[in-house]
Amino acid sequence: MQSLIHPTAIIDPKAELDSSVEVGPYTTIGAGVRIDAGTKIGPHVVIEGPTTIGKHNEIFQFSSLGAKPQDKKFKDEPTLLEIGDHNTIREFCTFNRGTVQDKGTTMIGSHNWIMAYVHIAHDCIVGNHTIMANNSSLAGHVTIYDHAILGGFTLIHQFCQIGEHIITAVGSVVFKDIPPYVTAAGYDAAPHGINAEGLKRRGFSAETIQQIKRAYKVLYRQGLSFEEAKLALADMEKSCPEIGLMTRFLAQTTRGIVR
Repeated sequence: MQSLIHPTAIIDPKAELDSSVEVGPYTTIGAGVRIDAGTKIGPHVVIEGPTTIGKHNEIFQFSSLGAKPQDKKFKDEPTLLEIGDHNTIREFCTFNRGTVQDKGTTMIGSHNWIMAYVHIAHDCIVGNHTIMANNSSLAGHVTIYDHAILGGFTLIHQFCQIGEHIITAVGSVVFKDIPPYVTAAGYDAAPHGINAEGLKRRGFSAETIQQIKRAYKVLYRQGLSFEEAKLALADMEKSCPEIGLMTRFLAQTTRGIVR
């Protein structure tokens, strides 16, 4: 319906918007942008293509989505930004497209709560049900797994991987990978136990949380080498499948983990 698009909005003829998409005043949507049903876009938003945005997202004012990556190697190659469904993207967020030196696509999943001034750089992958508090920033090539929570002003270095169900404290600066379930804080970020409260809220049983606490102690408190800890956790996984998130994460980390 044309009435859902404010008359001051500028929509490129080569953009594809579902008829149910709402577009606020002075928003600009460029060629190569595709937006699916039920998404609401506030005023003064800029969306550049190629970008795809799924269903029932809410994008607040002054966000910039799909701009060129902040990478001197970028030569206007046709890279992408892909955003899933049911995301909340608050004011002044900046999400950049990918680069051909990596996968060529910046990918953001579904049901994410992304607060004001968050920056997601080129070639990042963000999973589902994450929370990124105000001013948290991802450098290029970062992976954020499901249910991760980044505290305000958290900064993640290039190529880091951030595991499921983690939480970072405000102002954390992360140079290494954070294994699943871990609470990290500081500059450089260091581990400070597990995200027990978050696990309770997501329905983990008291017994499972105790097993994850044991796994944390094996990894960080028993003086084991990294390889010894991986073997011990693999054995614990036999009786607690949830520890499998940790064993699989540790098997593929390349930067090392926060210590």
